[in-house]
Amino acid sequence: MALYLSEDDVKQLLTMDMALAGVESAHRDLALGQAIDIHRARSRLPQTALHILQGALPAQGVLGYKAYTSNRSGNRFLVHLFDAASGVLRAVIAADYLGMMRTGAASGVAARRLARPDAAVAGVFGAGWQAEGHVRAICTALPLKQVKVFSRKAEKLQAFCQRLSALTGVAVVPAASAEDAVRGSDLLGTVTSAAQPLFDAEWLEPGVHINAAGSNALIRQELSEAAVRRCDVIVVDAVPTALAEAGDLLPLLEKGRLYERQLVELGDVIVGRRAGRESAQQITLFESQGMAIQDLAVALRVVQAAEERGVGTLLPY
Repeated sequence: MALYLSEDDVKQLLTMDMALAGVESAHRDLALGQAIDIHRARSRLPQTALHILQGALPAQGVLGYKAYTSNRSGNRFLVHLFDAASGVLRAVIAADYLGMMRTGAASGVAARRLARPDAAVAGVFGAGWQAEGHVRAICTALPLKQVKVFSRKAEKLQAFCQRLSALTGVAVVPAASAEDAVRGSDLLGTVTSAAQPLFDAEWLEPGVHINAAGSNALIRQELSEAAVRRCDVIVVDAVPTALAEAGDLLPLLEKGRLYERQLVELGDVIVGRRAGRESAQQITLFESQGMAIQDLAVALRVVQAAEERGVGTLLPY
């Protein structure tokens, strides 16, 4: 019988180390030709939209999809995980927390591969739900000493920093301004729904790595064209996904100022097929749109932990 895992179940089981391992495994499988990923499809009504991402990880024995609805009242996420050999439904997992951890983990995996080994200070734009996963991931992935957070919602920023400091054991502090978040940072993260660039390209310092996680549609743009053009290496989840959704990259691609062949897939860096950072002075960029196989790999690890610990509810089908 299939297993149902609630949000509380997932919170009890899922750690950031599990999420990082799952996301890295998904990208490795993709690079080795052992994964299928179909980027996001959307059905839109005036009040509600349905989003579906689907894929398969045959080497890990699963296939499935994540479906979620977005509405003014909120978003609702579910992952359906099937056994690859039999096609039998293995689990249905509530996936709001799982998605937050998975999104952060993608940036964490990229930071491990692309940031300088001596990176100690990070600047992060955003103090919302997804920004929590981002901060937790980079603090797990790298030996950071400080994270500076800038948010236009200043009233929530202090509480966010205090909570994340306690969760990570790293000094998470409010940034005085957008420029303060960028200057002196070895690692930058953008985790917002901004429609306009968040900072001036001239503030970027040699050797910084940027994780851009919020721009997954043409109407969203966290990085200016000038900032992208300063990047020596541009890494993406997957090229087809980036070409469909990367709001930071699409304007340059359309103008011929950036070419598809310049985009490097994260999995190819992980398996050593393509170079990531090649010098301490390079500016590197990871554009994260999100992939079904990331969700499936993390969901699989949560289900395995649930089965081992007897967590969850059996469904009557």
